[in-house]
Amino acid sequence: MNFHLKVWRQKDANSPGRLEDYEARNIPPDASFLEMLDIVNEDLISKGIEPIVFDHDCREGICGMCSLTINGIPHGPSTGTTCQLYMRKFEDGSTIYIEPFRAGPFPVIRDLSVNRSALDRIIQAGGFISERTGSAPDANSIPIPKTIADEAMDAAACIGCGACAAACPNSSAMLFVAAKVSHLNLLPQGKPEKDRRVLSMVEQMDKEGFGGCSNFYQCEAVCPAHIPASFIAKMNRDYLVASIKRTVGVMP
Repeated sequence: MNFHLKVWRQKDANSPGRLEDYEARNIPPDASFLEMLDIVNEDLISKGIEPIVFDHDCREGICGMCSLTINGIPHGPSTGTTCQLYMRKFEDGSTIYIEPFRAGPFPVIRDLSVNRSALDRIIQAGGFISERTGSAPDANSIPIPKTIADEAMDAAACIGCGACAAACPNSSAMLFVAAKVSHLNLLPQGKPEKDRRVLSMVEQMDKEGFGGCSNFYQCEAVCPAHIPASFIAKMNRDYLVASIKRTVGVMP
């Protein structure tokens, strides 16, 4: 298979970027999108041209590092991550636009690689529990209804890739924050910090420059972990309750 690529090249966050044209020749249909870029980079290196910089790690759809916007869609036309997107999904001879995740809090490091440390700082603001992990009680000693456990696991499936923010017209990270808040708030071990957690993480999200949710649901559409937007509504309720408690001075 052969493709014409229009790839975003940018030296750093403070330099202007541009789309450059490249040819991807003799690409196996079963090659992943990242393997296709590897082939293109090998050809560029052999010609003495600087290779295209992009993020990757596990290449198994687990880590969320492969932050590429493909033909305007974060992670491309698939229901998973970029590394799980195969070239047979594209028409032979087609033109493919490849850009970094587009969100203000994700400054470009180089080319297709962006800095998503803003998500880490949101986690640091409240994504933890007070249980002593070195002497945690046996899991079966705290009965949890299966419906609650399943809902917490659904939220915990978030891999923190940032596609939700990249897809949102407002660059909102609400789906990411809602997932990280909810999977702890739903479980008994997360209850002691429940109110402080949602306040701290939402306020940190605002400090990082992410926008608010306007219910476009683009986040839900591109999420590789298929996390539903209903978690945003749950987080909003938790935030409202915590805000009232803080206002009246009854925070635990």
